[in-house]
Amino acid sequence: MADSSSNAKAVIQRLEDQRYDAVLAGDVDSFEGLCHPELVYTHSRGNTDSLKDYTDKLRSGVVRYHRIDHQSETITIVGNTALVIVRMNADLTVNGTPMTMKNSALAVWVNEEGSWKFVAYQATPLLHA
Repeated sequence: MADSSSNAKAVIQRLEDQRYDAVLAGDVDSFEGLCHPELVYTHSRGNTDSLKDYTDKLRSGVVRYHRIDHQSETITIVGNTALVIVRMNADLTVNGTPMTMKNSALAVWVNEEGSWKFVAYQATPLLHA
């Protein structure tokens, strides 16, 4: 059982890397391919986007990432769900305004029919990083 969990954690880490690489590269199609259709993406300021809302913002340039540093602190597998606690620092532009973020976040992946999909994200700003 531990071996299966280790393998799942390695897969999730690769998917997390792909997710961040895709948004940094502006490859919205690749990002979308990693996502569950019911994605709930909650930003560090508390606003929430659906998959369509978020990908529309990425495609239109409303949100554009310039740098993303991320490190998974823990990956916990519970049944068909993976919980990833991550530190994420980024430089981005939102609605034409440059921003720097320092967040702790929870990324949630669900395994349906043998495929892991990104289903939820909740970012929390770090007040003293």
